[in-house]
Amino acid sequence: MEASGAQPPENAAALGRGRPASRQVFHLRMDEDLREGHRDAVDATLDQWRRERPDLDLSAIGVLGRLAQVSLVLGRDVEQVFARHRLPGGEFDVLAALRRSGSPYTLIRSELSEVLMMSRAGMTNRLDRLEAAELVVRSLDPADRRSFRAPLTEKGRQVIDATLTEHTATTSSACRRSPRFHLN
Repeated sequence: MEASGAQPPENAAALGRGRPASRQVFHLRMDEDLREGHRDAVDATLDQWRRERPDLDLSAIGVLGRLAQVSLVLGRDVEQVFARHRLPGGEFDVLAALRRSGSPYTLIRSELSEVLMMSRAGMTNRLDRLEAAELVVRSLDPADRRSFRAPLTEKGRQVIDATLTEHTATTSSACRRSPRFHLN
């Protein structure tokens, strides 16, 4: 019961999910919009903004909203895949970059840093962990003795192949389950 003595609507607790009263009204309205034929929360949000701000081009917000949905849906599933293979996401990225570089599956630290858009110091830390796990082994670059190459070991190739196979199946399955995200 609210302080004024008025009873909240029967479904307010379920729809409001414990939110403050001002946010409950917003979420009740969002739920009404969804019942009125909108396909999902992004559509409802865009329609609300179009109603309130018809002067704005909201197409980019729709794209980013859908990307955020995909990220939320896939994030947990992808992290579970990486955990099953005992491979943090950042280390997966390094192994994947090496694997897709083609045989002999080796790059120097600066190439890896550039491909993964991260600092060389950060890359050194990742390579240290991957080398300790025997997934890569560093050796001097014969073309430039100031640089080290980081080729995949056989164990590293097996780990990235198994992880990528499951990762691809997980992401493809999630896209097939969502009617808004179709594979081309």
